[in-house]
Amino acid sequence: MKQTVAPNTESFSTEERQIKTYSLVELVKAPTTMVEHGPDNTIFAFPVVAILELVLALGVMLALLLMSLSVNAPLEEIANPYVTTNPAKAPWYFMGLQEMLEHGHPTLMAVLMPTFMVLFVIAIPYIDNSSTGAGVWFTSKRGKRIVLLTALYVVVVMPIYILLDTQFPLREILRGQLPDFVLNSVFPFFIMAIIVILPLLVLLRSKPNAREIILALFTVLFVSAIVFTLTGFLFRGPGFELYLPWDMPGDYSPWNNL
Repeated sequence: MKQTVAPNTESFSTEERQIKTYSLVELVKAPTTMVEHGPDNTIFAFPVVAILELVLALGVMLALLLMSLSVNAPLEEIANPYVTTNPAKAPWYFMGLQEMLEHGHPTLMAVLMPTFMVLFVIAIPYIDNSSTGAGVWFTSKRGKRIVLLTALYVVVVMPIYILLDTQFPLREILRGQLPDFVLNSVFPFFIMAIIVILPLLVLLRSKPNAREIILALFTVLFVSAIVFTLTGFLFRGPGFELYLPWDMPGDYSPWNNL
């Protein structure tokens, strides 16, 4: 059914009636084509996503409950200020940060670098604001390949860096020959920067977009955090020296800190 709606021209002056134009208004006796339809390739966040989040939350709660029932965590004796625990380790969720402290000045490793990491994560939506591939894991096959190769690079390079820096620390070898600021801050910063930039230099040869650069950088950040955490938790023994988990001296077991 179509109906022409005539405008009320009584309130208009003669000049306004002459210069104003009007169009027809169409009335349709049926639901429009957009009823019960959203934008293409989208789903409603509720209840689909909400149910998945609820199931995930219940699963995490169940895992924590089972872990608390199966792992004994008694209170230890009152701390003795004259006897230091060896090794003195942070809880596992701070283990990566404690491992980083072994490789540079505390201000750099415990303050500046974590701040840079947090700022990078906050800036991701502003750097990569494209909707192409949104909601798709790794965006594309090329994105999956970038993430896989970058993860393999970090898994190989980061342990080598930790091992070499522990066995041949420049800050100890060159102590007295260069200022402490250079040895404890400048050198570690540039070494870490080179480790992060190397995969980007390789990636830039294939003309990546912003999403692919973000994937590479975030993979370096995420996998490095896992490597540092596992190194501090499993491979640091008495004196915070590197040992194999099954070859710790003094009957020490890294699993005691879990």
